[in-house]
Amino acid sequence: MSEIKSDVLIIGAGPSGIFTALELIRKNSNKTITIVEQGRNIDRRHCPKNKTGKCVNCKPYCNITTGFSGAGAFSDGKLSLSPEVGGDLPELIGYDTVQELIDYTDGIYLDFGADKKIEGANSEDVKVKEIRRRAIAAGLKLVDCPIRHLGTEKAHEVYSRIEKFLIDNGVNILFDTSAGDLIINDGVCEGAHFINNVTKQEFVIKAERVVVAVGRVGADWLDDLCRKYGIKRRAGVVDIGVRVECRNEVMEEVNDVLYESKLIGYVPPYNDKVRTFCQNPGGFVSQENYEGGLAVVNGHSFKDKKSKNTNVAILSSHHFRVPFDQPIEYARKVGELTNMLGNGQILVQRFGDILDGKRTWEKELARSNVRPTLPDAVAGDITAAMPYRPMSNIINFIKAVDKVVPGFAGKETLLYSPEIKFYSNKVEIDERFETSVRNLYTLGDGSGWTRGLMQASLMGVLTARNLFSRLRPAVQR
Repeated sequence: MSEIKSDVLIIGAGPSGIFTALELIRKNSNKTITIVEQGRNIDRRHCPKNKTGKCVNCKPYCNITTGFSGAGAFSDGKLSLSPEVGGDLPELIGYDTVQELIDYTDGIYLDFGADKKIEGANSEDVKVKEIRRRAIAAGLKLVDCPIRHLGTEKAHEVYSRIEKFLIDNGVNILFDTSAGDLIINDGVCEGAHFINNVTKQEFVIKAERVVVAVGRVGADWLDDLCRKYGIKRRAGVVDIGVRVECRNEVMEEVNDVLYESKLIGYVPPYNDKVRTFCQNPGGFVSQENYEGGLAVVNGHSFKDKKSKNTNVAILSSHHFRVPFDQPIEYARKVGELTNMLGNGQILVQRFGDILDGKRTWEKELARSNVRPTLPDAVAGDITAAMPYRPMSNIINFIKAVDKVVPGFAGKETLLYSPEIKFYSNKVEIDERFETSVRNLYTLGDGSGWTRGLMQASLMGVLTARNLFSRLRPAVQR
């Protein structure tokens, strides 16, 4: 079996892995850097659905979730500029440190062509105050969070420039290559095993430092390795929910002054945390496929191409306690059951039909004011698959949001399912993001610590600074 040596090995070319390499270069580290990515380079990432009109369940992976920049290349491309949104890093490294890193990382995105306009920056606007007043009256919290909106097509352009920059500066990026086992001896990580998905060639990469940045799509893989090697972790939060779609007219006030309304509530009867996530004015509902053929719903919006609808996720958070420690598998089972009812497709149901205790039929969608922007979604009954507790949370939260945004709980409002965020069990890391295994770092959504582009990216920045200060002299080239 062949062997490659590198100073730094980065597994996964999502935002956290990318920004680890970027910052090492910016700091003139003069270290050999190898990034291994299961998917393709960004210019080869294409979804056949754009031509076929429906998901064809690409194998061995979905090009929407896998490849350079991860899910970020095909996401709405929102950079949340507040530490309050996008992860739990403030509790690990401090609120002020996160804000400083956000400002720094945002500057890097601007250097690579991100839009200079910031949405939702004026929290003292009279209209914003009125929306906040209504939120308070409804028992909800409106989170102030300025957003830099890349847009789906512009995100692709930004990450394409970053990919070229990394390659031009000597980063060795191996695409179409899957990670196998880690190499851990006496509590120290020394590298990992890999296989090329095309040639089937197996090889080993030995490295001084190993950075695992596999995103949500690699959460299961990382969790299995944590179990195998006793890497300390704890049960993470599972977000189970739906994507809501309504006419732009309903969301017009919020869209105009905030772009994205980040609302959080603890609704009765369970008082679980329920929140809005990833709001897309004039956007489109989309489908993502995970390993095993699991279809989940997402949403995005373009800078130029607009629909007549706004979509937003509503997520019910569940934090399991001992003895249960398989939240990812639990969420997967919920998704699989929903897929079963939709014959492998995303389910869509009108909110009024949910309240009336009936399924939605295709003919009812055809005559509704709200026309689905995911045309191959199957009309059906979400409540037949969704567990009672998260479903109750979602219904009661929608009713609360209706007091903030009149019409949000309209009978024709569409709910797509499943929307599930596969955050890993939260890996225990120190302030340098090093795990209980020496020289092994875990970052981004796959670590369980972030839930978005910005905090995942800044994890890469800080990791690079830590690696740079601790690495031994470079290996001989």
